[in-house]
Amino acid sequence: MPSQAGKVVTVPPYDATKAARPYSVRLVTNRGAITFEALTTRAPCATNSFAYLAGKGYYDQSTCHRVTTRSIFVLECGDPSGKGTADPGYYFKEENLRGASYPAGTVGVSKVVPGRNGSQFFISYADPSVKMPPQWTPFGRVVDGLDVVKEIGANGTQDHSTDGRPRTPVIIESVTVQPATAAPESEPTDDLT
Repeated sequence: MPSQAGKVVTVPPYDATKAARPYSVRLVTNRGAITFEALTTRAPCATNSFAYLAGKGYYDQSTCHRVTTRSIFVLECGDPSGKGTADPGYYFKEENLRGASYPAGTVGVSKVVPGRNGSQFFISYADPSVKMPPQWTPFGRVVDGLDVVKEIGANGTQDHSTDGRPRTPVIIESVTVQPATAAPESEPTDDLT
């Protein structure tokens, strides 16, 4: 659905067959590179949107606006304004929530309000110490570079709180999406029991 917030791009085209094609992402930051596999068959809207935005250069030179260091351990990025409040001019609903969990290496969709997923995303760098409800669409799994995110988390926040801007700015320099030869074989299936 279209919206009117953030750095606006057109609504991405959607073809179910194309959206299900597996791909991997290389996220290059000023702190190091992170690679993840997209869970295209489980979260086709989220993965289609992410690939579309990456192809438009939407994330390039944007700043990750949040890191948490207690209870949940995530680095949050994807808002070119750097505030964590904007979307790309459209939104989509949650998916892949049945049994969703957020262990280290999960890439999930962040959102400002329920049901309004856009460009923002998080990367879990450690298993949460609290039970997180299945409310955020998991759409990827880190396969390389998790140590980069762990180091960002270990460095803490600018104001020394447990939830805030990373102490050292984290800038996404580029995002490259490449076709994968097959879908990830071990997509998360954890239950929240």
